[in-house]
Amino acid sequence: MRLIDIIRERRSVRAYKDQPVPEDALARILEAARLAPSARNRQQWKFVVVRDPEKRRKLAEAAGSQEFVAEAPVLIVAVALDPERVMTCGLPTYTVDLSIALTHIILAAWDEGLGTCWTGSFQPEGVKRVLGIPDKYKVVTVMPLGYAADSPQPKERKPLEEIVCYEEFSE
Repeated sequence: MRLIDIIRERRSVRAYKDQPVPEDALARILEAARLAPSARNRQQWKFVVVRDPEKRRKLAEAAGSQEFVAEAPVLIVAVALDPERVMTCGLPTYTVDLSIALTHIILAAWDEGLGTCWTGSFQPEGVKRVLGIPDKYKVVTVMPLGYAADSPQPKERKPLEEIVCYEEFSE
């Protein structure tokens, strides 16, 4: 499948089958994250892979009791190791670096026939407590990974003319 087709077809999945994720597929997905570019190639991140059902349940509680988080057979928790570092442009480096790496995970997962959902609704302290993550680090997402139990419909997207300018900014 071509990358543009994966991008067009990918959906956020919020219902998962009770079916394990094959080890080789998980390895390829994590490799896609490893290959992601990062500022100065520092890769200041960790991905905590969680399969244990009890830990997944506790992480779902920390994620506002979102049941789909607990039902996914794998959770990938993205952790920024240098959350204080800021790029010259004023953005925290981890926001850019982990966005790229997590997008690689999302697209690689879809290519493997697996769904994901970038969750932003969670209590970082609860996630840190469950996984033993030191306070100095920042949890960026708790991302479910597994086979979709539903077929989410595509979201409407703005036309290019509304989001792209050429040569200078225009409103």
